[in-house]
Amino acid sequence: MPGPIVNMGGTVTCMHGGQGQCTTVSPKVMVGSQPVVTIPASYVIAGCAFPPPPVANGPCISGIIPVGSTRVLAGGMPVLLGLPPVGGTCVPTGTPMMIGSAGQTKVMAQ
Repeated sequence: MPGPIVNMGGTVTCMHGGQGQCTTVSPKVMVGSQPVVTIPASYVIAGCAFPPPPVANGPCISGIIPVGSTRVLAGGMPVLLGLPPVGGTCVPTGTPMMIGSAGQTKVMAQ
């Protein structure tokens, strides 16, 4: 199913409201004036509200989204698509990640 390519301006969050900042981009491929996110998409998460031990196993510190486009590559790596379901997982909590916005809506891929 086609979906928008996620760029560095896209919003990715953990289930507890923490904001993700991507660390894997292709600096040579720009979409919407920002670098595209490539797979495996690694994120650093800030602001997670999940409580630390002994109450829970939070907060989320990082996350990874291992699956992306099957047809479009940037720098030899698949690009991340802003489509549900997102197969991303936060560390150390193991909770899912969500893509709130791809950062652009014009460039689609499959």
